[in-house]
Amino acid sequence: MGSPVDKLHEPLLDFSNTEIAFADKSNKDLRKIARLFKVMNASWLVSFGSSFALLAIKLKIPFVPDIIRKTIFTQFIGGTTLLESQKAIDDLFKRNTLTILDYGAEAKHTEKDFNHTMTETIRAMEFANKNVSVPVISTKISGLARFGLLESIQSGQPFTRETRREYRAVLKRIDSICHVANEKGVGVFFDAEESWIQNTIDHLVILMMKRYNKKRVVVYNTFQMYRKDRLQFLFDSFSLAEKDNYLLGAKLVRGAYMEKERARAEELGYNSPIHESKEATDDSFNTGLRFCIDNYESIGYCNATHNVKSNQLMADLIHSKGLEKNHPHLNFCQLLGMSDLITFNLADAGYNVAKYVPYGTVKEIVPYLIRRAQENTAIAGDVSRELKFIQKELARRKISI
Repeated sequence: MGSPVDKLHEPLLDFSNTEIAFADKSNKDLRKIARLFKVMNASWLVSFGSSFALLAIKLKIPFVPDIIRKTIFTQFIGGTTLLESQKAIDDLFKRNTLTILDYGAEAKHTEKDFNHTMTETIRAMEFANKNVSVPVISTKISGLARFGLLESIQSGQPFTRETRREYRAVLKRIDSICHVANEKGVGVFFDAEESWIQNTIDHLVILMMKRYNKKRVVVYNTFQMYRKDRLQFLFDSFSLAEKDNYLLGAKLVRGAYMEKERARAEELGYNSPIHESKEATDDSFNTGLRFCIDNYESIGYCNATHNVKSNQLMADLIHSKGLEKNHPHLNFCQLLGMSDLITFNLADAGYNVAKYVPYGTVKEIVPYLIRRAQENTAIAGDVSRELKFIQKELARRKISI
């Protein structure tokens, strides 16, 4: 724990400093990004483009992958391969920003696909072991296990001989990933997913934390704080970790499936697990944030949000408590291509901050890109905020779009 810092000598964080945020972007780069976010600001265009992109990739229309790669792909994706992503990783590290790598392929269904995702995730860990700037790899359990299996386990369906074999194969994949992470000195984030498979995911991740988080935080669970029950689950997870003598890994996000969760709850006639208001979600997130900072010696925490106030709150708590900015349990993270104002101003001030960098072929990554575009369009003001600050920097440089 660091000694308290004199507030008079503490540099002020300014999350509106566009000169720092876009220091590595040329005028041409900024114009291109501004045009992209203008398109993303039109929800009807994003909806049409998403449907067209999925159909075009399915029908193998030849010119579409090139269009995607030259536009939205370059903004949000590190590269098609680990090697191709090295430039993005190095560019971030030059700006004191780390990388969280994620093999971005989604919607896998077969044992062959699941084993491929496991192999690719392990390859990413071996790659990270050789890159001091890549401390963590991120993955989804639904990329390693059949969605229906995870759902059936959560609903309490008894195992058959086949599903028991399938479940053991899932455990082996997840354990193999965590074992390599532990051996290579890398962390692994397991993403949160839909509420009707999340209990199964939680169970699997807790098993891995009990096994691998004895000396350092190797395994992290993800807590979607827009859910009404997740704050208590965070408290309970910490109590369990204390009782069983392991460190808790906690990545806090607001959440990524709000519309889907509410629609399913309405269709099936149960109460939505999602908070009724943004204010309630913000309160849940920030209460969880404070709890993780208060217990930072026993919780490896990642503040994974694009919310300015939550990032400012964490920075303020680190400062007011006199904690080391670069303590390995105190981390910030934003997505590549979004919230550069937050990321690079935090990096400039000396905090641990990373960009979440997906990689994969255009065909593999399209579902992620579509979700990225749709989420950012659905979240009121996010795209408009990005565009506003890009335009502000262009104006500061006296450059027109």
